[in-house]
Amino acid sequence: MAKAKTTYACTECGGQSPKWQGQCPQCGVWNTLVETIAAKPATRFQALIGSASEVRSLSSVDTVANPRSPTGIEEFDRVLGGGLVAGGVILLGGDPGIGKSTLLLQAMAVMGASRRCLYVTGEESVEQIALRAQRLGLVNAPVELLAEVQLEAIVGAMRLRQPEVVVIDSIQTMYTEALESAPGSVAQVRECAAQLTRLAKQSGITVILVGHVTKEGAIAGPRVLEHIVDTVLYFEGDTHSSFRLVRAIKNRFGAANELGVFAMTERGLKGVANPSALFLSQHGQAVAGSCVLATVEGSRPLLVEVQALVDPAQSGLARRLAVGLDPQRLALLLAVMHRHGGVETGGSDVYVNAVGGMRIGEPAADLAVLMAVYSSLKNKPLESKSLVFGEVGLAGEIRPVQRGQERLREAAKLGFERAIIPAANKPKQSIDGMEIVAVARIGEAIDWLKR
Repeated sequence: MAKAKTTYACTECGGQSPKWQGQCPQCGVWNTLVETIAAKPATRFQALIGSASEVRSLSSVDTVANPRSPTGIEEFDRVLGGGLVAGGVILLGGDPGIGKSTLLLQAMAVMGASRRCLYVTGEESVEQIALRAQRLGLVNAPVELLAEVQLEAIVGAMRLRQPEVVVIDSIQTMYTEALESAPGSVAQVRECAAQLTRLAKQSGITVILVGHVTKEGAIAGPRVLEHIVDTVLYFEGDTHSSFRLVRAIKNRFGAANELGVFAMTERGLKGVANPSALFLSQHGQAVAGSCVLATVEGSRPLLVEVQALVDPAQSGLARRLAVGLDPQRLALLLAVMHRHGGVETGGSDVYVNAVGGMRIGEPAADLAVLMAVYSSLKNKPLESKSLVFGEVGLAGEIRPVQRGQERLREAAKLGFERAIIPAANKPKQSIDGMEIVAVARIGEAIDWLKR
């Protein structure tokens, strides 16, 4: 088979060049030319009348609900929105050694009992996969293995075996003969992903792509890779900790920002039934600088401990460091507390941490951060069994947050007795065993802590 003609396209302006150059001849940007397959020239007739694609009205299209196929792992199904969809393409990214291959092998072992599953490995041999399966107690799992990195051979095996679910581990190791660049290059990753996606849509095969991440935490390869696929999942967590988080960044068939919590054991990854217990430190007594936040991840309310440490600055410039929270948001909140709460932290180093490796992005954590900072600054612990949530505005007001009732119910279920919340989130009916402290301004929350 003759090789397709290749050209070099600019990732900035889309300009074409017959050979690689350091600088794009169209836009002048450096190091943006990547190899790609040249489009076939249109015939004169096509150039005059265009393609004969069918145009249909929206009302004439028959909609069919996409049935879900559970993977057998409850936390994984939660992140996927209920399970796998036929013809869907999923991209799972994460740091090396965090557990991507382990999770997928466990899921394939469960699904193999009712569906034909194919595990394609480009990084390991089938013997190495078998050793992992033996360690996980999955020796007799009905999963077919293929050690291959050539795209054409993989597509041929998929057409021959007709699997329902295929795992490609990993997309950065695959290459197509149509391109001369090395595996893992931008052109190879993009072309291989596009071909596998096209095959998945045509045949109804569910394809799961494993992707490496860069040192910045983004999936390696072209950004268009995340646009091609239907679902993008990120594996998070410290490799030195036994807890892992799988977060949905994009999902065409379910809710984004959904979160699955796992614990790494000798027998692989196990779903955590009560994830709130992971993010709450077990203190023997009340500790200054500790505050429990009721946050929401996807459809799940979680209780997370936010810790703060305020210490006199050791140098002339005070430091602001946040782990699991936005550092810029921390600086903004400290300024609001100074202006509208009368609490000065300019001469102190402020460190804030979300326990358990949790990453909190919602503004509902604002009030909890300020309460933890004030508690550490004054060395005054919050009352035990208390939780906090609320957004802080620049004018010092405490803004309401979404799904406040669900947060309070989760806290009550875990035995919390007190909640400092925005006044607009105060429930109309009292919650048994819980005292509600509704505050409208940052000053009111600080005054409550001074009691």
